[in-house]
Amino acid sequence: MKLHIIETGKFKLDGGAMFGVVPKSMWKKLNEPDDNNMCTWAMRCLLIEDGERKILVDTGLGDKQDAKFRSHFYPHGGDSLIGSLDKAGFKPEDITDVFLTHLHFDHVGGAIKRTVDGHLIPTFPNATYWSNEKHYNWAINPNPRERASFLKENIVPLMDHGVLKFIDVEDGVPFTDHINVGFAYGHTEALMTPYIKLDDDRTIVYTADLLPSHCHIGMPYVMGYDIRPLDTLREKAELYEKVIGTNHYIFFEHDKDIACAELIKNDRGRVVFGSEVRL
Repeated sequence: MKLHIIETGKFKLDGGAMFGVVPKSMWKKLNEPDDNNMCTWAMRCLLIEDGERKILVDTGLGDKQDAKFRSHFYPHGGDSLIGSLDKAGFKPEDITDVFLTHLHFDHVGGAIKRTVDGHLIPTFPNATYWSNEKHYNWAINPNPRERASFLKENIVPLMDHGVLKFIDVEDGVPFTDHINVGFAYGHTEALMTPYIKLDDDRTIVYTADLLPSHCHIGMPYVMGYDIRPLDTLREKAELYEKVIGTNHYIFFEHDKDIACAELIKNDRGRVVFGSEVRL
């Protein structure tokens, strides 16, 4: 087992939307907003070498959206999906699996590319793409609250090209001999969180938007985007029970500075950031 952090660039989202009911006077100390109340976030993916398989977890925003769409999210920075893969020594053709935690545009956008003649095709020609049927049906028939996050051009081509397969929706279901899958329902329907067991007995939990950054560790710090915030609170508490003191570490997809960390309980019994972890 070998892990490679794949940075795909940064973008901006409204601070109030990212921190929900937490007052700005509190959250701005964690992620300073600009004059438009926008905070910077990463779109950080993970490449897992598991035997002969090269598994990419999420794909970032991609670059096929038009200028108007991109202007809402201010994508910036020198990193890109393909560029970071190249730095790690891989080509798109090398990827055997693309594991999509969920189908919001900032997680699946890079899965599809637009050719010079305008056709939409899978970015990774030799890969099987993985979602689950419950989430796929949720995304393909979006509710009004999430409609802007589910873009058909990111989803439909995967099915049209016959590369999309579904994982059973059963908590703890194995994906490989070293990766099990958890499910969460607070952020969106049947979001998938891979638990990656390393050779040194550590487990890396790729929490995606269940716990998007270290700024969201505190229990009240729940995104306004979440469709079921009370479920997110319960799922965070259940996650903390699993990871505190058990050699489990959190991989942050959206933290602008920290990729992976240990969580601990402080003197008051609250779960807090412990230390950064190197992969």
